[in-house]
Amino acid sequence: MKAIVYRNYGSPDVLKCEEIEKPTAGDDEVLIKIRAASVNPLDWRLMRGKPLFVRLAIGGLRKPKATRPGVDVAGQVEAVGRNVTQFKPGDEVFGACRGAFAEYVCAIEDKLALKPANISFEDAAAVPVAALTALQGLRDKGRIQRGHKVLVDGASGGVGTFAVQIAKSFGAEVTAVCSTRNVDTARSIGADQVIDYTQEDFTKNGRRYDLIIAANAYHSIFDYKRALSSKGIYVIAGGGGAQMLQGMFLGPLLSLIGSKKMRFFIAKLDKTDLVLLKDLLAAGKIVPVIDRRYPLSDVAEALRYLEEGHARGKVVITFEHDNKT
Repeated sequence: MKAIVYRNYGSPDVLKCEEIEKPTAGDDEVLIKIRAASVNPLDWRLMRGKPLFVRLAIGGLRKPKATRPGVDVAGQVEAVGRNVTQFKPGDEVFGACRGAFAEYVCAIEDKLALKPANISFEDAAAVPVAALTALQGLRDKGRIQRGHKVLVDGASGGVGTFAVQIAKSFGAEVTAVCSTRNVDTARSIGADQVIDYTQEDFTKNGRRYDLIIAANAYHSIFDYKRALSSKGIYVIAGGGGAQMLQGMFLGPLLSLIGSKKMRFFIAKLDKTDLVLLKDLLAAGKIVPVIDRRYPLSDVAEALRYLEEGHARGKVVITFEHDNKT
């Protein structure tokens, strides 16, 4: 089978499309014929091994130990291990795994959910990492409540487009922050107000928010703190390396001073949350926004485009055998 492989940290040029052995499902695994995958900032951070704490977290200071990129996946179950009880061959599923940029992959059954029949494989593949990050950031870290004033910074990206929609499903009043070219997209997915950051700095306009989720943080943590209400919460879910480090190390210290809270987190793949997202998808309460589609052979170009930081929603990887079965 064809798969994307890399053996050194670096630019997207380190990614190669190679022929490797088709995997066999282990006792607790599901073998999936992949119909679509999607790329995330996580993928290019792992590829580059930057910032350094990424290497420390995954091991492999000099060279990556995991040489198969890709996490988000959607496809059809081809075979199941002997301990698998939730799925059978032929089921259409989506979720997360290691090495999703390949024609076949094995995934643990607890990291998968049935794909809603009313959405495509491409839409399903766009969901797992980004939507789980948005959901857990808003609900678990941000303690979102009905009527809360919520601001989503980076509202046009993968996490941001889901955060706007999920916040609306909780009954919040949502302000989206994005560039001029994405204002209409933000409105179309339900934002109550939209701030064009090229025209206005939300950290200086005097408005205050109960919850700010930075899907793409580029302001100082002190700027975000200033824009919070007296008991507001700032959640950093992505952004520049300096902002992420501020969230990790300064956030806990600033949270001890006063009633405003600063929280950094990394989403966890939770089966219950994946099923919740499946239900939201089936009900049409969240609709993936897909910017571009690339074939498996062009994963390097897909990551190059995503790394530029201008993607509107998600970037999806397509597979030729989609049209053969």
